[in-house]
Amino acid sequence: MNTEDLKNRLPHITILVDELLKNYTFTKTGGPADVLAFPKNQEEVKALVDYCKENGIDWLVLGNASNLIVRDGGIRGVVIMLTEMKQIQVEGEQLLVESGAKLIDTTYVALEEGLTGFEFACGIPGSVGGAVYMNAGAYEGEIKDVFDYTEVLLEDGTIKTYTASDMAFAYRHSKIQMIHGVILRTAFKLKKGQPEVIKAKMDELTKLRESKQPLEYPSCGSVFKRPDGYYTGALIQKAGLQGLQWGGAQISTKHAGFIVNIDSATATDYVELIAHIQQVIKEKFSVILDTEVRIIGEEVH
Repeated sequence: MNTEDLKNRLPHITILVDELLKNYTFTKTGGPADVLAFPKNQEEVKALVDYCKENGIDWLVLGNASNLIVRDGGIRGVVIMLTEMKQIQVEGEQLLVESGAKLIDTTYVALEEGLTGFEFACGIPGSVGGAVYMNAGAYEGEIKDVFDYTEVLLEDGTIKTYTASDMAFAYRHSKIQMIHGVILRTAFKLKKGQPEVIKAKMDELTKLRESKQPLEYPSCGSVFKRPDGYYTGALIQKAGLQGLQWGGAQISTKHAGFIVNIDSATATDYVELIAHIQQVIKEKFSVILDTEVRIIGEEVH
């Protein structure tokens, strides 16, 4: 890839070359991206995608890299981070939110506007785009419950609007996982509520989260999807794995469904520990644990 040509063609976009992704991921792990780009609006996203298409360059989008493990070999091609696209507009009982906005910030805008329905997400650390991509959820709520529509830039350069009926929402799943596109902006439909009631609910959920989750260490959030009929953390505890350290990664002593970076862990530490947990749980309980966290990138060669 001719990175100088890319920079010259797209001078308004912040473009970093061979940038370590561990500087951005919530696990503080991950090798270099050939190119890491930070577009500020949908026109710049389109320009990036068009450039990649013209030049046969692979590209992918990272939200804010929260529920994600990037392998130690990093990512080839162009990695697009949307953290500069964070505008939140309020239109009546609707929020229109760019993909790079933090989900937590979005819930507080809803609170300020006296809009209810988004309280469940007040502690989810991801971006709005990432949350839509995986139908993020917590405390009996999911993105699909407040979703109206989303605008997606497709690989061919067109922008398509997906409504709720288009999205095939399921547990930690959306239609967007099946296509190569960029979520640009999403509309959420909420309802008028009483600010003091909304605030009380958010305070309650924040307290619950702080008491149960290992927020004091870097982590990728909940590692595994919940298997039918079981609680992942309880299975891991029952298997005697809680507290197990693998390199610099550890199954959290506070919540066994989390793996935390306690001592300069590598992505390989995370990936190997995840595989070990899956193997032990399958052997002991005949339960398959599927990852909720996305694992992407290349191994070190």
